[in-house]
Amino acid sequence: MIPQLGTYGVWRRDVDLSPDLAAGLEALGYGTVWVGGSPSGDLSVPDALLAATGRLAVATGIVNIWQDDPAAVATSYHRLEGRYPGRFLLGIGAGHREANKGYGTPYEALQRYLDVLDGAEVPVERRVLAALGPRVLRLAADRAAGAHPYFTTPDHTRQARAILGPDRVLAPEQKAVFGSDPDAAREVARQALAMYLRLANYVNNWRRLGFTDEDFANGGSPRLLDALVAHGDPATVAARIREHRAAGADHVAVQLLVPPGTDPLDGYGELARALTAAGQEPGGPGRPR
Repeated sequence: MIPQLGTYGVWRRDVDLSPDLAAGLEALGYGTVWVGGSPSGDLSVPDALLAATGRLAVATGIVNIWQDDPAAVATSYHRLEGRYPGRFLLGIGAGHREANKGYGTPYEALQRYLDVLDGAEVPVERRVLAALGPRVLRLAADRAAGAHPYFTTPDHTRQARAILGPDRVLAPEQKAVFGSDPDAAREVARQALAMYLRLANYVNNWRRLGFTDEDFANGGSPRLLDALVAHGDPATVAARIREHRAAGADHVAVQLLVPPGTDPLDGYGELARALTAAGQEPGGPGRPR
């Protein structure tokens, strides 16, 4: 059975997560914390977050298949399932050619990785794939519970839902910045975008969504930045997040971009209240199937 992810969750890099933050997010009503930044396959960070909470689901977004042996990851999965039954979702993905030594053909590598997870009895319904393009989205539909696309738009969510079909989980990540100054928000977005403009899989995905070389120049055009990073007051950000739901997402993982050293809990509290005011509690049920 797929873990109860809730309607909305929180995406944070592993180094920016703590048991106290997870407990605070659970108290705000969020359904899932996604552990980003290629967390270690020993799953020690998810273990600590699960131990500090009572109902919160924890997912990896994502374990990098080039960095962690699948048999070892399967052992870690079974450890968490034994300690916290039904609360952990294993997200895996091929990462980036530019950042991984020995990077091979991602599609075939993902298939081999999934073969090992199958042999180690990691259930299909307890894993999702980082998927952007049509081929890996189809693989996610065939061999996983669904897909966890990163740095995308509601238009991508609509296309991904059409490929996945109605019965697979679709849980995109959405970046957001609170603030009334669009130029300041776009500068934060530009900083977040900088690394990804050097990664072919992301740029190719944005091209499929209709963006061009002009949008990729000079750190990103306003059109690209505004499409990828929601900004404004909490109600405006909540509206963008709900666009993903309307486009077919079961669950949206929100990454608030805040200054280094800033406690993000206040911002997530404001967002939770905005979502609730719009008629949808963060931890509520996902899209009806």
